[in-house]
Amino acid sequence: MTTPLTQPVIEVATPAHRDAVVATVVAAFAADPAFRFFYPDDATFEGDAAALAGGLFDARVGHGTVWVADGGAAVAMWDGPDAPPSGHVPTGRFAVYEDAVAAVMPTHRRWYLGVLACHPEHRGRRLARAAMAPALRRAAEDGLPALLETSNPVNVEVYRRAGFDVVEHLTVDGRLPVWIMRRPQA
Repeated sequence: MTTPLTQPVIEVATPAHRDAVVATVVAAFAADPAFRFFYPDDATFEGDAAALAGGLFDARVGHGTVWVADGGAAVAMWDGPDAPPSGHVPTGRFAVYEDAVAAVMPTHRRWYLGVLACHPEHRGRRLARAAMAPALRRAAEDGLPALLETSNPVNVEVYRRAGFDVVEHLTVDGRLPVWIMRRPQA
């Protein structure tokens, strides 16, 4: 007898999800090209990545645009079309990255996926896709595109399967490739 797969529980994140979200982001991005560009030192990576993940979460959680799957096993942090400017101030290599991406990122009204992560212990269950889905529905309801960027070439194909297309490609600091991707409005 086959055990049926359970549907993930998707909910809007609250401050109570912070620790789970930070742990998921740090674990998910331990080998990510962008996070390793930001924080190349193995000795300080975990603390630095946790501070960044926490800051990105804190800047968005109060807007109702962060969704978690199964309590934080996966997370999608979005900025809605009317999101106020983030209070999170990038520093170091993250600031270099943010400046380069901002220079080519389309500025029209849109939904923007800032972070999508699934804890490695939960990969293969499509939790990240499930966490991403509520904002994609909202973007379609709003008649707006969804945008994101990735520095992981494997993710380009993953996002293409979710309906995104590459609209821009750049290299940050002469070494980090970045793909800006857009999912057209419905």
